[in-house]
Amino acid sequence: MANELGKRYRCENCGTEVLCTKAGEGAATCCDKEMTGQEPRPIPSSD
Repeated sequence: MANELGKRYRCENCGTEVLCTKAGEGAATCCDKEMTGQEPRPIPSSD
């Protein structure tokens, strides 16, 4: 799995979050496990 530029990853064990600033091969890991990708947060409407 490759890291995607601009994507946030979160550790399910300790809650650490990282933001990928450079895309590349490999995977973000924490607590000896692969971190999971997060869904984009919705932006509030400015109506």
